[in-house]
Amino acid sequence: MHRYLEEHVGAFGPHEIRTLVVALDKAWESIEASGATFSTTAHAESARAILAKHIIDAAKQGERDQQRLRNGALLAWAQSNLRTAPRSRR
Repeated sequence: MHRYLEEHVGAFGPHEIRTLVVALDKAWESIEASGATFSTTAHAESARAILAKHIIDAAKQGERDQQRLRNGALLAWAQSNLRTAPRSRR
């Protein structure tokens, strides 16, 4: 998360950063608990980036509720999977 926050230096205070980090950690725990697997470390990092970027964007718009940040990030990740998933041919 801290690497993604570098672009937003000064936008968030220490308490807010803790909230964002915990939201990211909880979102990641949910993905792991779901049994989702990643074929490479790069794919896992990409998933974490999607979560982090969504959380930061939502926080920049004023969202501070950890649960809503987590849920929104998970939704963003799920939607990104729908856009990139291969479609079956009939």
